[in-house]
Amino acid sequence: MAVSIFEVMSGLARQHGAINLGQGFPDFGWPDALLARAADAIVSGPNQYPPMRGLQPLREAVARWYARRQGLGLAPEGVLITNGASEALAAAILALVRPGDTVSYFAPAYDLYRPMILRAGGIPRAVRLCAPDWALSDASLAQAFADPAPRLVIVNSPHNPAAVVWGKATLARLAAACAAAGAYALSDEVWEEVTFTDARFPSLLAQPGMAERCVKVGSGGKMFALTGWKVGWAVGAPELIDEVAAVKQYLGFTTPPATQAALAWALDGEGKRWVADAAAGFRSGHDVLSEALAAEGFAVLPSEGTYFLSVDLAASGVCEPDRAFARRAVAEHGVAAIPVSPFYPDNPDETVLRLCFAKSADTLTEAARRLGAALRAGSR
Repeated sequence: MAVSIFEVMSGLARQHGAINLGQGFPDFGWPDALLARAADAIVSGPNQYPPMRGLQPLREAVARWYARRQGLGLAPEGVLITNGASEALAAAILALVRPGDTVSYFAPAYDLYRPMILRAGGIPRAVRLCAPDWALSDASLAQAFADPAPRLVIVNSPHNPAAVVWGKATLARLAAACAAAGAYALSDEVWEEVTFTDARFPSLLAQPGMAERCVKVGSGGKMFALTGWKVGWAVGAPELIDEVAAVKQYLGFTTPPATQAALAWALDGEGKRWVADAAAGFRSGHDVLSEALAAEGFAVLPSEGTYFLSVDLAASGVCEPDRAFARRAVAEHGVAAIPVSPFYPDNPDETVLRLCFAKSADTLTEAARRLGAALRAGSR
């Protein structure tokens, strides 16, 4: 397994004392009352192993949250609490993929998918999407479900790194194709509460025919801007979640009880307001960074969700691949970003750079200024 590009660029950011717009962690947006609740839970306990599947109050709160927010009819037995969304994704892949199974996913893709497919003995099939709209065309859909038919299809919306949110029409096409092929779906929806479209977020799990064949993955850490808490979940039909739980017990086993208890309290209390306030702050950060980068001469791609936006280096006049630009920017200009090349399986020379805007306005403005200097140096 190769070293993750996130680890590489964050390490370079530390080495050079750079502004880190690479790894997706915010410097604002979390509710202080939630921190206080977690602190009280640590002091009052319990602090021993909680149930492997998660605290019952949190599992019930997650089910109620999705009923209110997305109209999903989940039972608590269909909710599994995990050590972050990454453990949920890994456990689901290991549970659903058998040696020799084909697994389709859409690239650029979050870099956990392919290594875990291979670890499960599956055969990864990457379906390439292209900037600037990253649309799922009829040809792409046909490739995803070509012979041999996939056992599992991995979907990511809101998409990391492309920052696109696939609408109901696209998800309906995917759902119909999964049902026709008899394929399972793993829907990575961790950014579901950080979107900038007016429409209600559509979950693949809510599409016709998906209730018994889709595992949806979410993240309490992403919802409440507390990424270091590493509390996520996998939800779906209890029979499917039983399979995922059977794998999860041999990974992290269980998740710290204090953060679980605090998130249960938040989801059933002021959670909706806190999430909305944070999303408004992230939208402001998006606008600040987008406008500052455009003023520096970058071609900024649309962002419909997540903490991220991207720039097209070639369209901005840069004559070097994204990996080279990213390394030069962090070493010579003091700002870290993520090249999109490693999100493709063959790691080609691409020209798209991903940036995190979940930072203060001052940080974003200074980062854009430094990136502008890197742009001018690379355009000579």
